[in-house]
Amino acid sequence: MSTSDFTWLIGGPQGSGVESGANIFSKVCAEMGYHVFGKREFYSNIKGEHSYFTVRICDKKINSNVNDVSLMVSFDAETIFRHYDEVISGGGIIYDSDLFETKTSDVHTLDAPFKERLHKELESKNKPFTIAGVLEIAKEKGVLLYPVSFKSILATLAEETENPRLKGLVRMFNVIGVALSLGLVKMPPDSLKKTIGDIFAKKKEIAKINQETAIYSYNYAAAKFESFNYELSGTEKEPHTILVQGFQGTALGKMVCGCRMQPYYPITPASDESVFLESNEIVEVIGGRPGSTAVIQCEDEICSIGMTIGSALTGTRASTCTSGPGFSLMTEMLGWAGMNEVPIVITNYQRSGPSTGLPTRHGQDDLLFSIYAGHGDFPKIVYASGDIEESFYDTGNCFNYADIFQVPVIHMMDKFHASSVITCKRFDPSKVTINRGKLLEKVEDGYRRFEFTEDGISPRSRLGMDNGIFWNTGDESDEWGHITEDPILRVKMMDKRMFKLDLILKDIPQSQQAVSFGVEDYTIISWGSTKGPILDAIDMLKKEGISIGYVQLKLLHPFPADYVTSLLKDAKTIIDIEANHSGQLGKLFKQNVSRDVDYFILKYTGRAMTCTEVYDSLKKIVENKADKREVLMHGA
Repeated sequence: MSTSDFTWLIGGPQGSGVESGANIFSKVCAEMGYHVFGKREFYSNIKGEHSYFTVRICDKKINSNVNDVSLMVSFDAETIFRHYDEVISGGGIIYDSDLFETKTSDVHTLDAPFKERLHKELESKNKPFTIAGVLEIAKEKGVLLYPVSFKSILATLAEETENPRLKGLVRMFNVIGVALSLGLVKMPPDSLKKTIGDIFAKKKEIAKINQETAIYSYNYAAAKFESFNYELSGTEKEPHTILVQGFQGTALGKMVCGCRMQPYYPITPASDESVFLESNEIVEVIGGRPGSTAVIQCEDEICSIGMTIGSALTGTRASTCTSGPGFSLMTEMLGWAGMNEVPIVITNYQRSGPSTGLPTRHGQDDLLFSIYAGHGDFPKIVYASGDIEESFYDTGNCFNYADIFQVPVIHMMDKFHASSVITCKRFDPSKVTINRGKLLEKVEDGYRRFEFTEDGISPRSRLGMDNGIFWNTGDESDEWGHITEDPILRVKMMDKRMFKLDLILKDIPQSQQAVSFGVEDYTIISWGSTKGPILDAIDMLKKEGISIGYVQLKLLHPFPADYVTSLLKDAKTIIDIEANHSGQLGKLFKQNVSRDVDYFILKYTGRAMTCTEVYDSLKKIVENKADKREVLMHGA
C-alpha cells in the first residue's frame, strides 16, 4: 500500500558514511515530492561509536520526527541492539546477515547501563544476548526481517563489473543500505541514480561506482525481498521548495543581509555554519550589495569575539558563531561591546551542559545565561528562532537590531536546528532588508561618539573616517569616549544605554516579539526549536477534537511582558515546553508576567523532542493524568 507518513532509520559507526546515506535518501524523497524532516544523533568521541539518522517523509508539511520507525537499515550490530524496539509492527528491518550471531559482548561501544537494560529485556523473553535474540523479539511483534550480506553484494558486483576494488569498499555499505531500502518501498530508481550523480558531480568516477552499486542493490531488493507494507512511489512536488540543513539557514541569512566578517573557533555544533560560509566566501549578489565574507578561524573564542568587535568598529557587519562553552569565554568582551555600544551578532548553537556536558547532543540550556551574560548592567538583545526557515529571515533582523539599537544581539539556535534536514519554502532574499541605523557616511567637526540624544541612540562613526575620531575604553566614559568617574555623568551614561531596552520593546514589531498560533484554555508557551514538535503534536490532538493553544516567544530579552500578558489573558492553563532541566522560560515568564506555569514538559537527555512524546504528555495534561513536571525520555 502507498503511505503518507513514513520514518526511515539508518545507523552505523561514526565515519562509516551514515550521514551521506541519509543525505542521499533525503534528496531522493524530496526529489519525488515528499516533505522531509531528518535528524542526526551521534556520540561525542568523533569516530567509532554509534551514529544514526532518522528521516521522516510525508505528503504534507512536517516539522519533527515521531517515535516509531517504519523501516530500519543497519550494517552494524550496535544500531540493531539500540533501535530494534523502535520499529513498529508491520514495519521492517534490513540488516547485514553477517551480523546474525553477534553477541552483545562483541560490541565494545555498548555502554554498561544500556547493556544491563538490554540483557534484562532479553532475559525476560528467554532470548540469547545476540542480534538473533533481538530480531526474534522484533519478529514476534510483527516486524518483517530482510537479511542480506552486504559483503556478498560488493563481491558479486566487483566480479560483474570487473572492478576488484569494489570488494573491499565497505564505505559503500551506506549506499547499499539506502538502495536496498528504496528498492523495498518501490521508489522509482531514476531519482536515486540522478541524486547520486548530482552529489558526486565533480567526481565522475566515484559517481559511476556509487550508481552501479546503488542500482544493483536496488534491483536485488526489488527481486528478492518479499512484499512490504509500505510503498513510496512519489507524490506531486510543491513548487518553490528546497531541502536544507539547519546551519544553512543562518549562514545564508548572513550572506544576504550583508555580514562580511565572521571570526570563529571550532566547536560542536556551531562549526558547520562557519565551514559552510568558508565554502561560499565569494558569492554573486544583486542590488549592489557587497559579495564576500571573510571567515577566519581563530585560536580561541576570546579572539573570535575580539575580532568581531574590531570589525564592527570599522562599520563592517560582523558576527561570530559558537556554543555554550565558547560563549562562556566571550562574556567579558560582550560587556565591553555593551559599554561601547558596538553592534555585533553572536549565533549561539546551544547544546547540553554544564561544562562540556553532552558535546554532540541537543539542549536549550543557555537561555538565562545569555540574558544575564556579562557583569554589570548593559543592554543586549536575546532572540530565538523556531525553525530553519525562520532562522534565515531572523538572521537579517538580528543584524538590523544590532545596528539600529547599537547593542550586541545573541541569536539563539541549537543542536536540533543544526543537525536537522527539512524541506521548506525557498528562501526569498528580497524579503531581507538592510537597516544600518545611525551609521554615518560623513562626519562634521565636533563629533561625539556617545552623544546624548532624544532616543538614546548616538550617531555612529567608523574607524578612519575624517572628523569621526572617537575613543573606546572598558571604563565608564563621557560623550567623546574619555574615561570618567563623575557621578552625574555615570548616571546619565547608564540611563542612556539602559533606555535602549524600552526602545527595543517599543520599536520591534510585536509580530517579531512573539507569535500566537491561537490561545485556548490549555495553552503552551515555548521558544526555539520545540516549535516543530509542538505544532505537529497540536495537529495530532486536533484530529481527536482536542484544541491546544501555543504562543512562541522569540524576543526573550528584553522580555515583552505586556504583549505576552495580553496574548495569554484568556488561557486558563499554561504549559511550558523546553529542552532543559529547570524550565528556564518558565522562570522568565513568572518573573516578567507574575504568573505561574501550571505544567512543565521538559527534555534534557540530549536527544531531540519528537511530536509523539509531546502529544502523549499534552493528552495526559488534558485528561488530568499528568504530573506538574513531565520529563521526556525517547531516544537511544
